[in-house]
Amino acid sequence: MMQLSDSDFNRLVRFMHDNYGINLKQKRLLINSRLSATLKAQGYNSFKEFVDELLRGKDKDLVELVLNKLTTNYTYFMREKEHYKFFSEVILPDITARNEKKKILSIWSAGCSTGEEPYNISMCIKEYLGAQASAWDTRVLATDISQRVLAEAKDPAYELPVDIPPAWRTRYFVKRTDGSGLYTVTPEIRRNVIFRTFNLMDPIHFKLKFDVIFCRNVMIYFDQPTKDALIQRFYNVTNPGGYLLIGHSENISKDSAYHMLRPATFRKE
Repeated sequence: MMQLSDSDFNRLVRFMHDNYGINLKQKRLLINSRLSATLKAQGYNSFKEFVDELLRGKDKDLVELVLNKLTTNYTYFMREKEHYKFFSEVILPDITARNEKKKILSIWSAGCSTGEEPYNISMCIKEYLGAQASAWDTRVLATDISQRVLAEAKDPAYELPVDIPPAWRTRYFVKRTDGSGLYTVTPEIRRNVIFRTFNLMDPIHFKLKFDVIFCRNVMIYFDQPTKDALIQRFYNVTNPGGYLLIGHSENISKDSAYHMLRPATFRKE
C-alpha cells in the first residue's frame, strides 16, 4: 500500500476544502485505504505524483476519482418520508397559491446524486397538480458536482422502489428495454428535471430565485464555516416565504437567517 506523507495529505485536504468544501481532515486512513490501490493500478508510483497532477487542475477526472472514492452517493426514493409529506401537504399548497398567476414553481435539488430526489419531487408535484400540471412550469433544477452520478441520473436504471406508493410504481415507472430487469422513470417525469453540473462552493447565479431548495445529506462533508457560508448563499437565492430542506442528520447555525419550522425544514420569512 502506498504511504501518504504529511505534506501530501495536507495538500490534498487543503485542495478539496478550498475548491469543493469537503472536509477530509479526519479522513487520513480512509484516503490511504481507498485511494492507494486505485492509484497504483492507474500507474502512479506515489501519492505525491498523484497530488501534484491533481493540483495542476488539468485533469477533471482526478477530482471525480477522489469524489467517488471518498464520498457517498447513497440515495433512494422517499428518503426521509416526512419531507415529502410536508412538501405535498404544506409547501406545495403554499407555493402554488403564491405563484398562481405566473404558474411557475422554482425548485432546486442541490446535490441530486443519481436523480431519485428530483424525480421524487416531480412525482409529488404531478400528484398534487393532477390534470393542471401541464399548465405549469414545474421543472426541477437538479445539480451535482459529479459527472458520473449525473450521467446515471439522466439515464436512470433503478430497482422498482418499495417505499413508493403502489399506484406511483405503475404511473411513473416503466421497465427498461435493455433486458436488465431494472426500471426507468416515465418520459413525463424525466422531462420535468433539468440536470446541471454545479459546485456548491461557486457563486449561485441561476435565472430565478427558488421557492424550495432541497439540500439533504450533502453538508455532512462540510465544516461549520463552509456550511454557514453555503446556507447564506441559499438564503440569498430563496424567494421570500420560500423553503430550505436539509437532511435530518444535519444542522445549521442557530443564528441563520432562516426560520426553523420543524426539524430539517426552514423558511425565509
